Amino acid sequence: MKFDRLHLKDIYPIVLFSFDEPYRPEQNKYVVEFPNFRVLEFRFHTIQPNRLNWRDYLNRSNPVAAALMAKMKIAKKDRAKVKAECLRLLVTLQLNPAKTRLISKFVDTYLRLDAKEEKAFQAEIDKLGVVEKERIMETLTSWEERGLRKGRQEGRQEERQAIALNMLQRKLPLETIAEVTGLTIEQLHQLQAEQR
Repeated sequence: MKFDRLHLKDIYPIVLFSFDEPYRPEQNKYVVEFPNFRVLEFRFHTIQPNRLNWRDYLNRSNPVAAALMAKMKIAKKDRAKVKAECLRLLVTLQLNPAKTRLISKFVDTYLRLDAKEEKAFQAEIDKLGVVEKERIMETLTSWEERGLRKGRQEGRQEERQAIALNMLQRKLPLETIAEVTGLTIEQLHQLQAEQR
């Protein structure tokens, strides 16, 4: 059997440790052995983002660096800035949309921000130029878009509940309130109970 040399490639083994802790260096080999016989010793290069400083990767034109910054050593106060920088770096690389979404989703998954951090993130985005800002906003993942849709639905639910409360206070029949708001009789009973 003849092999085409163009398709034979060297394999460089790498293990990416994506945990947050511990910070100790991990081993770079895996050994299978018995007391008197070593069956296998497999060596690999280790990458531990939690031991790397995100600032060292800010200006690297590498999509993997943009993604892994989300798992690097980040001070609490810098989390919003790091997310903004990850996305800024991502849009400067001008990858195809599928790769951009994949990396953006990775960043979203591993660098979730609380409400206060989200405000700081938005402030960081607002500091950017118009073109960069627009491109970052385009990188919103489908997960984020679903989150926005869910937020709008929850907002509509709250609006329906407010209307229902107003109608309950006027002592309108429950059937009428249910018909107008789309809430169930059970939900209306629950609203009444919460107001007592």
